[in-house]
Amino acid sequence: MSVEFGFEYPALFSLLILYLLCVRFCKPRYGGLLFPGALMLEAAGSKRLKLRSFLKFAAFALLVTALASPVVKNEVRIENDKGYEISLILDASGSMAEGGKFDIVKRIVESFVRERRHDKIGLTIFADFAYVAVPLTYDKASLLRLLEKIEVGIAGTSRTALYEALFMSTKLFRDSDAKNKIAILLTDGMDNAGTVPLEVAVNTARKYGIKVYTIGVGQPGDFNPYVLEKIANETGGKYFAADSVKRLEEVYKTIDRLEKSDIKADSYVKKSYYYAWPLSAALLLMAALLFWRRR
Repeated sequence: MSVEFGFEYPALFSLLILYLLCVRFCKPRYGGLLFPGALMLEAAGSKRLKLRSFLKFAAFALLVTALASPVVKNEVRIENDKGYEISLILDASGSMAEGGKFDIVKRIVESFVRERRHDKIGLTIFADFAYVAVPLTYDKASLLRLLEKIEVGIAGTSRTALYEALFMSTKLFRDSDAKNKIAILLTDGMDNAGTVPLEVAVNTARKYGIKVYTIGVGQPGDFNPYVLEKIANETGGKYFAADSVKRLEEVYKTIDRLEKSDIKADSYVKKSYYYAWPLSAALLLMAALLFWRRR
């Protein structure tokens, strides 16, 4: 990863030259009266005048800097390697708050993401409804930061749209050329939303060649093992019951035994903009100059 500081519109700094030329050659002419001691008064006020001129120039320079848009570019390069394309499907329904099940799932997901260095990973959240929180990406740091903020209730608390989540997650793979497309469904669950039929979700996963690994979290009776096993079996995946991170090691081993798919070399540039800093400083200087002028 390389870091580079620069400006989006550096040509705007030419305005500083225009400003200096105007200060030198565009001075207004005023009529005046001469009286004894005028030179002494002019000398006494010259320091204040120079300071005010400097502050005006500094405020203008800061405004130009903000317009030029200072930016830090982080170029992230993904090396040629072999990896997986994996969709993580996370249950955030109200029942997941019972017995600390949601915390267990978060630890499982976070550990899994850290293990997969060269994989593209996406994330789907579901409860009353399902939505894709993160599309397939190499940016693990952003995915982990988002996971830290996810809590029970983020998508409602009264229902479990499990089949809808599986169906939406399969759409991440519509344009994928990977040989091994994987979805890992973590839930305590029984679908009670009824928004998407089970067969539709399973058939769509099969259509895109996605192996679905289902993990029932919690104690027997919290989730429906027959449905989870059906999803796994019909898509070529595997069903697990897990109440700890240790239990998820079986999932890691199963995935590691799969033939990895080729992932093309890729790179992206992440930009962070800092125009707000010079803009704020310029506004403060302008406010100070106005206050000084009214004294």
